[in-house]
Amino acid sequence: MSNSSIVIASAGRTAVGSFNGAFGTVPAHELGAAVIKGVLARAGVDAGEVDEVILGQVLAAGEGQNPARQAAIKAGIPKEATAWGVNQLCGSGLRAVALGMQQIATGDANIIVAGGQESMSMAPHAAHLRGGTKMGDMKMIDTMIKDGLTDAFHGYHMGITAENVARQWQLSRDDQDQFAVASQNKAEAAQKAGRFADEIIPYVIQTRKGDVTVDADEYIRHGATLEAMGKLRPA
Repeated sequence: MSNSSIVIASAGRTAVGSFNGAFGTVPAHELGAAVIKGVLARAGVDAGEVDEVILGQVLAAGEGQNPARQAAIKAGIPKEATAWGVNQLCGSGLRAVALGMQQIATGDANIIVAGGQESMSMAPHAAHLRGGTKMGDMKMIDTMIKDGLTDAFHGYHMGITAENVARQWQLSRDDQDQFAVASQNKAEAAQKAGRFADEIIPYVIQTRKGDVTVDADEYIRHGATLEAMGKLRPA
């Protein structure tokens, strides 16, 4: 099949939750399943027609075997369809889409579900205890930091990388605050204008007080000002 005849028939996402926000206790594969259901419905594609599911995910500790397959099965895709995950850090979801295109181009599949799923809030702390702790304190590792935000070769946290880039290009705190405020103001305006509504697939969370539908990004700071931004401590 020629590349020009391969198309993205439908796309969608959940709202972006804040850390420990509305999605704080929702596993990544649950979010992934909801989006898969939504995009298939939008495209008019039956779940049984899907040949393969490819999902990028970095923070998979404690998620159980093959989170991509968990998402696929929960979305109603038959067990006969292959489902697998990709970890290329921040490029994982985009790599999954590229791999899906290649599968179709080579004739190995006709319909692919590809994308990414992630939950920093659900990333667990971990400790190696198989050998026992004879004496002293036990150290816990934050898998969100260890697996997702720290360079494995030099031990650099991504925050340090940002500092290095800022120093290299002489970007001051004020420069960054001005950019951040402008970005937040634009995001607020876009959200209020409904610009994100069509791409967000609502997710319903069951609580003691009843069902709560999450259909708007949480991280946007409404009313962001340069003065307020300047009072924030550096990350």
